[in-house]
Order: sequence, then structure tokens, then C-alpha cells
Amino acid sequence: MQPTRRVFLRSGLAGASAIGAGAIGAGAIGASALLADPGSAVAAVESGESGPTGIVPFYGAHQAGIATPAPNYLQFGSFNVIGDTIADLRRLLLIWTDAAARMSAGQQIGPVRTGSKPPVDTGEAIGLAPSDLTVTFGFGATLFSDNGVDRFGLAKHKPAPLADLPAFLGDALQPVISGGDLCVQVCANDPQVAFHAMHDLIKQASPLATPKWLLAGFGRTGNTTKEPLPRNLMGFQDGTANIMAQDTGAFKQFVWAGEPASPAWMRGGSYLVARRIQIALELWDATGLDGQQQTIGREKLSGAVLPVVPPTSHLVLSSPSRNNGQRILRRGYSFVDGVDPATGFPAVGVLFLCYQKDPRKQFIPIQRRLAGADALSEYLTHIGSAVFACPPGVTSGQFIGEQLIG
Repeated sequence: MQPTRRVFLRSGLAGASAIGAGAIGAGAIGASALLADPGSAVAAVESGESGPTGIVPFYGAHQAGIATPAPNYLQFGSFNVIGDTIADLRRLLLIWTDAAARMSAGQQIGPVRTGSKPPVDTGEAIGLAPSDLTVTFGFGATLFSDNGVDRFGLAKHKPAPLADLPAFLGDALQPVISGGDLCVQVCANDPQVAFHAMHDLIKQASPLATPKWLLAGFGRTGNTTKEPLPRNLMGFQDGTANIMAQDTGAFKQFVWAGEPASPAWMRGGSYLVARRIQIALELWDATGLDGQQQTIGREKLSGAVLPVVPPTSHLVLSSPSRNNGQRILRRGYSFVDGVDPATGFPAVGVLFLCYQKDPRKQFIPIQRRLAGADALSEYLTHIGSAVFACPPGVTSGQFIGEQLIG
């Protein structure tokens, strides 16, 4: 049975996320992609640069929001597809692609002056700059097969790297904030621009898909040499040893999917692991500076490596030298989710987002090594988890996932 307007609205606003927003409006606009292929702007995406007017080109060989420098704010949504036909899925991706391309260029997705009918564009971004908005889409394992049911005839096309994560020591995963058929990662340097994009995508998805979980984030993980390293909610610089947007060689080696592990439709895409991690802030605040620094392996103020680094520090156990030389691209964001009733402290954490060529060789063995052994584990609890295959980018006139769905 299709959800009613009121049920869908409730589902969009509910959940354990830091901030959620759902709305139902007029039907989606047509999926004609009116923006011209940006030409030289595509080269800007490849080099990890945003445009001179705050526009990050949507079209290109890779989806924006992976190799591009991470803006300051995040809206992340996991969605379940309601329909069960490939035509429904294709229609949704056509609508979303067109809307994302328009919003990335600072355009409205449709009229706001609609009289007695609901506006097509929700309007929150009117008068605001594009703010380096990026929209990135991904496909979850359940899109290919859900409890043995091949809803869309895609099971035979599921990439091997899109594997379920094993249980890790210390996990306390909550199904309501885990998994999903599709994901949408929205990033921008204005929180309202980011919210507007997610709001409009939720609205345009009805009645084809509904949000499963949503989370708003701030305080990006550093991934560019052109900006100072930010600090996380534990007060340490975040991104010191990360893959930087300017390092195209590292992207080719560690991030972009390719042969032989990935099928042709995924080559040039990447695999996203999303983990919602709760921070025991009250325990961290009660830890002395020396203990904090030994846990991380760096000085808190300068970010320098400690003269003597404990073998259980996060720096040691997460280093490529301890993980067969493997690296991952981190694009995580902090979040605040009210007050923890057990402690009276802010309920905070990080939505850990990482992109890689193959989670089986990268995230999974790294996390296995960290779980329980990493001194930082004492302060962290993984409460949500998901893996998505983010396909390559598209050119004007195509839609995201067209290489798979056709």
C-alpha cells in the first residue's frame, strides 16, 4: 500500500537523527537536464577545485562530493525505495539527477509561485549563493537483493565489493539508523543550502522513496591542502593523514573503483562506508591531557606526532604501515543529537564517511584491527552502519546509475 501524505511526512521527520526534514508537495518536475556540459568546469572537479562563483560542477567523470574539498556542512539521508519496478527506480533517479544538477548550479528545481498548488521548489535557498553544494548518490546492497528478493532484477549486477560488513568488537548497531536502499550525501558551505537540497530531494522522491534515516553534520574532516585542518569534537585536528583532494594519484590507487573487482558500471565510482559513532564526551572530558594525547598519538594543540607514541594509539593502529599499505578517503562530519539522559552531557558523535576502492581490502581489515585494540575505542560506540556503491559521474542528458539501469 502506498503511504499517505501524512504518513510520509511523519516518516521524514521522525527517527534518531540530529535533524530531519520531510515534506510532501507537488509532483516532481520533468527530468530533462537543461544544464550544458560544463567543459572546463569538469576539469575543476577532476583537480579538486570548486568554481569561481561557489559552483561545484555536478557533471563529470566522477560524482562531485568525493574528490572535491569537503564543505563545512552535511545533510545525509538513507532512503528505502517504495516501488518494486525498474521503471519506478529509473524515474526516481531521473528526477533526482535533474534536481541535483539544478541546485548545484544555484538554480531552483521548479516554480515557487504556484498559486493554490504547493510550490515545486521549497524555497529555503532563494537569495543564497550555491555555497559549493555537492550532491552524491549511492546504492545499498538491498537495492540488488533484499532478503533474497530481487525486486528490480539487479541481483546479477551487484558488485562484489558491496559486501555486508561483519560484526566488529564493541558494535551496538541500531537497525533503525543503519542500511538503506539508496543514500544521498549533501554538502555545502551554508547549512541552509544543504538543508534545502535534502528537503527538495525528499519531497521530489514521493511517492517513489521514503527516508529511512537522516543526519545533519558540521565540522568536516580535512581533505584539502588549501584550508587549515579543522578540529573534531574531541578537540584534535581531523584529517592530518587523510587523502587530500589534490592527490589524484592516491585517488586512482585507493578510491576509484576499477577492474577486476568492480563491474563496468561501477568503474570510476567508489564505495562509501557510513558509520554513526557516538562519543562518550563525559568520559573524554574527564581524561587528562596526557591521556588524551596518548590515546590519539599526537599533541592536541600543534597536531605533531608525540616523541614516544604508544603502540595502542589511534595513530599507530590506523596507519597504512599497519594495514598492508591501504588508505581510505575520510569525509566525516560531527553531529549533536540532544542530551544523553544517562550522563546529562551533549549526545555527540561523528558520522564517519569513508570512500574506497574495495571495503573488503580497506575499511573491513582496518576496522578489525582498531576495534577493541585502539585506545580510542574506550570513548567510541558504533551505533549505525551502512555501505553504498556510489556510481561514476554522468554527462548532461544522463542520469545517475544509467550505466547500471540503462
